[in-house]
Amino acid sequence: MSSSAESETPSFHGSEARNNLQTILQSCPKLAEVGDSNEYQNTVSELVNFLDFLLDAALSDPDNEHEENSAFEALTEIHQYIGSPSLDQEVVDALSFELPKAVSKFAGISRKFLDMAISIIDQFIVKCGPRDMLSILCDTLGYSSKVTNAASYIVPPLSGLSKVLISIRRRQFEQVKEAAPIILNVLKAVCLESEEEELDNVFDKAVGIANSIYEVCDKLDNAAREKLRALLGLYVLQCLALVSARIDYKASGCHSLVSQLSRISSYCGLSYLSLVTTYEAEALASTVFGENKDDCMGCLSHVNHGAALSVIWGHVSEEVAQAAKEDMIVVKDELRNNQIKRWQAIGALKHVLSFVSLPWELKKHTISFLLCITDGDIRGNCDDEHPQWPFYMPNLFSALQAVKMVIMYAPDPELRKNSFAVLKGVLADISISQRLDILEALITNTDSSSMIAILVDLVRREMHTEIYNSKSLVKDVQQINSNKHSNLSFWTPSILEFVERILRPPQGGPPSLPDQSDAVLSALNLYRFVLMTESTGKTNYTGVLSRSCLLKVYNEWLLPLRTLVTGIMAENKSDYDELAVDTVCTLNPLELVLYRCIELVEEKLKQVT
Repeated sequence: MSSSAESETPSFHGSEARNNLQTILQSCPKLAEVGDSNEYQNTVSELVNFLDFLLDAALSDPDNEHEENSAFEALTEIHQYIGSPSLDQEVVDALSFELPKAVSKFAGISRKFLDMAISIIDQFIVKCGPRDMLSILCDTLGYSSKVTNAASYIVPPLSGLSKVLISIRRRQFEQVKEAAPIILNVLKAVCLESEEEELDNVFDKAVGIANSIYEVCDKLDNAAREKLRALLGLYVLQCLALVSARIDYKASGCHSLVSQLSRISSYCGLSYLSLVTTYEAEALASTVFGENKDDCMGCLSHVNHGAALSVIWGHVSEEVAQAAKEDMIVVKDELRNNQIKRWQAIGALKHVLSFVSLPWELKKHTISFLLCITDGDIRGNCDDEHPQWPFYMPNLFSALQAVKMVIMYAPDPELRKNSFAVLKGVLADISISQRLDILEALITNTDSSSMIAILVDLVRREMHTEIYNSKSLVKDVQQINSNKHSNLSFWTPSILEFVERILRPPQGGPPSLPDQSDAVLSALNLYRFVLMTESTGKTNYTGVLSRSCLLKVYNEWLLPLRTLVTGIMAENKSDYDELAVDTVCTLNPLELVLYRCIELVEEKLKQVT
């Protein structure tokens, strides 16, 4: 039965499709003799349309082996045609402009189609020369935005480019400089839009290009080599960021790609310490691309991510660290012992934590690395009033924002816990005189009530530690007021302004409840702590005990809040649906602390009247 079916299946040889292909191919040399460029273009277009027809037939019915075999036989015949020694160079040149695009579209059907597409492009590279094919293959890559399966489509031209680059003999840096942005832009677009399983071949060829540039570097003299090494470093870091974001980090293939990129990164002089402390992607891009730097920064948008990830990969894998010729113990010790470098590293690693496309596992390792360099033992290596603090503050604040987002959104409780430890460690590395400003800024830039509550509680702990340390320095509490007041950075009137922004939001009216209940409860606890501590210690650093302040708190904060809470509780106590019960349970602890604050203020008002 099967032999009968096979005999009935038409073969490509002798078919109408093959006859059409033969007619098109046979007309090419004749047109070369006549020299009719318009007819030439029409014939090439006819060949491309013919291949598109075969491709559509093969893709529309994947189970139809005849259509697939016909397509493959057609590509085989084209391969043989281009490889013919007697084929006129003019014909090869004309076909080279369009056929790489046409044959690359077949790469997604199967491995044999991919290999055939690569082989056809290799034929063009041999016959047309590397410099001509460099621009043709870059153009082929650019066409990827117009095809359906871009991930498989770009593999043959990437493969061709890795061979073209090592074959160029003159002006290598200039040629690579022109090609690299095109390659990286296409890689970024395809990698961030394709499925993970489609990208193994893409990254394999992308790393192949890095290896080719590496080979070219070795052949150049010093000046050209340094510029090409700088460009190679940018290329490698961009690729490493894309690999990290799109390939399962536990897969052996991912580790192999990262190891190869790390080895090349080391060759480019990019040490782990330099990558997280002094590496300047824009400065290097200016060196490489000159006046065109701004035009090229789009293709380098993840270089800083790649720089930080290089170090994290060394932390994850001993194999990767060895490929980069790095000793992670030395790296961590240097960061632990040098506050400026530690600040630089913390600022650099924010790129990993804020990279949305990155898997949580790598963010978990980043938090682990940050824990290593910010734990309690570093306090002896800190300068509480470092003169360069203003320069590093924006990056440290951005890093704290990134850590905060991990605390809020990480799916793993242990990761959230460790991220909170990092948050406290980084805050401890900041001058105490600047710490309250940083915490206030974090709260201002936070919408989550629960996160605001956590940050407010950190403020309360800082105040507790500060007053405890001050008291331990002098036995007589009264002396604190005269001798130590200037050293109490948190115990100032600004702390009440801090509380007011939560209990009486700047936009007016009381806070939104129950949505902001966690933040409000934490702010009330902070106010109660300040009021009770100042009362017990017979101090008034914050002004909390002054009559005017007590009246303002009572009339403008607490009483409007009591009215709001009482009204919400009354509305929901008689209702037994789930939302009402949740609302009452949420507001119960807040109500208790609110009434205690009211009682304390009323008592103090009686005493000062």
